[in-house]
Amino acid sequence: MMLFDTIIRPFLARLDPETAHRLTIRALKSGFGPTAADQDDPRLAIRVLGMEFPNPIGLAAGFDKNAEVYGPMGRIGLGFVEVGSITPLAQPGNPRPRLFRLPADRAVINRMGFNNDGAETARMNLERRGDRSKPGAIVGVNLGKNKTSEDAAADYGTGTAKLSEFADYLVVNVSSPNTPGLRALQSTDELLRIIEAVKAAKKPGLSGVLPPVLVKVAPDLTDEDIADLSAFALTGQEHGLVDGLIVSNTTITRPDDLKDKAVAGEAGGLSGRPLFARSTEVLRDFYRRTEGRVPLVGVGGVSSGADAYAKIRAGASLVQLYTALAYDGPALVATIKRDLLAAMVSDGFTRIGSAVGADHR
Repeated sequence: MMLFDTIIRPFLARLDPETAHRLTIRALKSGFGPTAADQDDPRLAIRVLGMEFPNPIGLAAGFDKNAEVYGPMGRIGLGFVEVGSITPLAQPGNPRPRLFRLPADRAVINRMGFNNDGAETARMNLERRGDRSKPGAIVGVNLGKNKTSEDAAADYGTGTAKLSEFADYLVVNVSSPNTPGLRALQSTDELLRIIEAVKAAKKPGLSGVLPPVLVKVAPDLTDEDIADLSAFALTGQEHGLVDGLIVSNTTITRPDDLKDKAVAGEAGGLSGRPLFARSTEVLRDFYRRTEGRVPLVGVGGVSSGADAYAKIRAGASLVQLYTALAYDGPALVATIKRDLLAAMVSDGFTRIGSAVGADHR
């Protein structure tokens, strides 16, 4: 961990961010990733979506687009790792440059456009999970549609058919701002077609059961959108279509107080610290409207144990991060878990699951 702080992080910071990301993936594939020294405190374990998570801190989609390094990332102490977004066919994504750092804001803007090597490549990488002698972290598979596809439901069905048997859970990503028309799929009519296609294509996963399905939503929703999607999630849960929501994706808005003004005008989705307040507000609203009956994954701007705890108290059973890892490195995971445990104990909770939604009680 010290090596990262003194040598690796300064080196990567000098590189174009996409080049730095590719080098990081290569290093992890070559065995240069750290391994967490300690076992998780059992008080951080939580059962949700029919699975036992050793801790509630996970990696959001976008880092491991082709399911290449879910093993090494799980070993840094994360409770779960989400790969993708993966589209049925390989696609290059949007023209470069498409990834921009805002270091003064601890943020990133990306307009990657679902660049990935396609479902066949991801399937080959995920097939390594067939050896369960060392199961590692729980792995979710985040699915997207190809940019030129005219049948979104067919794309999500195809991705499900190819990848669901190696997924502990599936994510229907209809909220990236970087694929034209994708966010329009958050309308309940379009989303129902997609979810029905996913359900029809699902195969039992490595545990022998059908993987649960979550929908990833945007933070830039109106109150009416949130109300409609909450009702959809509740109905979908009752009919075995939707098992949870991931709240939220990146934002297309730009807060007035961003410091890196020269970069802030770049098109794409903003992630990192400036997203925390809005994404947590939307998370809290979804929890309230679903009455705590739909499992929620909180994402957006998490960079500390206090941030993770705030998401959990707002209604998240699980929490994901990505941008903060790019700035702080793998040691951040242990720090978040330590501080999360301390906050939980300070509030009198004996298990992290008891803190979920505490702000609403």
